[in-house]
Amino acid sequence: MVSGVQGEEERAFKFATLSIIGQNIPLVLAVEPIRESSAWDRNPPNQVHRVVRRLVQRAKEHVPVETVLCDREFDSKRVYQTLSNLGVNYLIPTRINSTEREAIETMEANGQAVAVESASVHVESGSHSMQFLYVPSTNGEGTTVFATNLRIGPEEAESFCRRYSHRWQIENEYKSIKNDFLAKTSSKDYRVRLFYFVFAVLLYNIWRLTDFLLKAGVDGEMDYAPVLTAGECVEVVVSALIPPD
Repeated sequence: MVSGVQGEEERAFKFATLSIIGQNIPLVLAVEPIRESSAWDRNPPNQVHRVVRRLVQRAKEHVPVETVLCDREFDSKRVYQTLSNLGVNYLIPTRINSTEREAIETMEANGQAVAVESASVHVESGSHSMQFLYVPSTNGEGTTVFATNLRIGPEEAESFCRRYSHRWQIENEYKSIKNDFLAKTSSKDYRVRLFYFVFAVLLYNIWRLTDFLLKAGVDGEMDYAPVLTAGECVEVVVSALIPPD
């Protein structure tokens, strides 16, 4: 999540999260700030694979992690190897570079809609076998390429990659955190920005857990749509934190 872009300075604050996604209860399990080199930030930039390692390790303290669906920004061999070293599966969309473009052109020439390419990762932290899955884009335009360390055949590649569509819940999660729970501030202090973001995430988790318990209490259907709105949850929290006059 990126927030706080301010005019010509282009001062932005970035945070990475690891969330459970599923049909019934989306929750944020871990938060990490991401620092990148810029004209206004003298701190050394984070290495994204280390951010991923900390997120997964923290999430594993609470739940077993089987498969990680990363955003395209985490597309790197070091991230692949980090996840392999942590003993989890991954499915990550890759950037389309010259190698992938050539493979897509070959598929088009051969009339192929799906292709699977075996490969291997070799970095200083280890190596492992993996695959690139070329499947039709869900928007119906072109081909999307995914990286995974699972053994997937061409006949099941497209259905397997549909699992990635569940990440739409994270987009809704970020929208809710930003619009319903994140306090507005003009502070340029990263510590302030981080505190506000983590506090907003905690409020979001309280909302989703409360909604889950309400559904369980009335034997309601455990689907994604909440029965308690974010606004109603904020009102309850505020009433508990601020005593009436």
